[in-house]
Amino acid sequence: MIHHGDTETRSKLLHEDLTEKIIGAAIEVHRTLGPGLLESAYEECLCRELDLRGLAFQRQVPLPVEYKGVKLDCGYRLDLVIQEAVILELKCVDHVLPVHEAQLLTYLKLTGKHVGMIINFNVAMLVKGGIVRKVL
Repeated sequence: MIHHGDTETRSKLLHEDLTEKIIGAAIEVHRTLGPGLLESAYEECLCRELDLRGLAFQRQVPLPVEYKGVKLDCGYRLDLVIQEAVILELKCVDHVLPVHEAQLLTYLKLTGKHVGMIINFNVAMLVKGGIVRKVL
């Protein structure tokens, strides 16, 4: 007998496995390119790396904002959505700011997805301050 909690636990574990794969791909891109390039270059290379690893993704996914029953096209786009489950926002900034994290949480709420990550490629080591993972 499967309990509702078991399904949730399995889903969370699946997302953890998926985020580990995404982080591995991002580390490979950062190790190869290093910091200091444009966000678009990292996005292009990360997409290639995700493809090589067999992970399905969508790029620059439009995000309509619904307000009081009306969908508004405000020009928001998600950088990447991996396996239709994880939102990935790419940055090339000195520091990930609280506003970046708040934006990711809002994206999760608007899409109904539960896991999102910010990857900041403008750091010396990606695993030290370059990755923020948020779960709703």
